[in-house]
Amino acid sequence: MKTQISTAAAGPRSFAVADGTLEALKWSALVLMTGDHVNKYLLGDRVHLLFILGRLVMPIFAFVLAYNLARPGVLEAGAARRTAFRLLAVGVLSTPAFLALNTLLGGWWPLNIMFMLLVAVLAIALLHRGGAIGIAGAAFVVAIGGSSVEFWWPAVLLCVGFWLYARRPGAGALVLIVASCAALWVINRNHWALAALPLVLLADKVTLLVPRIRWAFYAFYPLHLSVIWLLSRSFHG
Repeated sequence: MKTQISTAAAGPRSFAVADGTLEALKWSALVLMTGDHVNKYLLGDRVHLLFILGRLVMPIFAFVLAYNLARPGVLEAGAARRTAFRLLAVGVLSTPAFLALNTLLGGWWPLNIMFMLLVAVLAIALLHRGGAIGIAGAAFVVAIGGSSVEFWWPAVLLCVGFWLYARRPGAGALVLIVASCAALWVINRNHWALAALPLVLLADKVTLLVPRIRWAFYAFYPLHLSVIWLLSRSFHG
């Protein structure tokens, strides 16, 4: 008998975030990410508030991605494949500036956050497929992919937890979300990432009217890294 992960409840969704609110979250994360990177690469981490706010960025991006993949019918319509190709392309385009800005183990490890989101998309697509092969495949992708990307396994599992919660809110998904976010302490050496959870898990209570700018996220990430790298050469050159 085929094993199936139950992820969708019948009827209207019990956790529905307005498109404008989701867009506002994404733009807020982009602003905080830029401040965090300016602080890290240009200001030598001297502005502690920017560092703290920067810990909220990845959980917000994880939520936005997961929520979009949890929309009814999007995975059946091929959203995982399209999103995966975009993340791969942007991850590759961002790599030169990312490598230039960071001192990485072996010159390349870990891969930038776009590859983390890519691993999460692949894992979610396999979980959605269900069955023993889908579940085993997702576990393999998380285990191998999570070892090579920014924020490691906690970030990938956080994306999965958000996806499960967006499809059907429940205690199991919530435990996975909180545990994964708390585990980011290993990378961040603090628990400020947890401050993002009220923002995203209560996002369905607020309706904001923020228009969507298509491709903005994908264009902004490599562009801002490249600009910061050029500025860093002037600052420290």
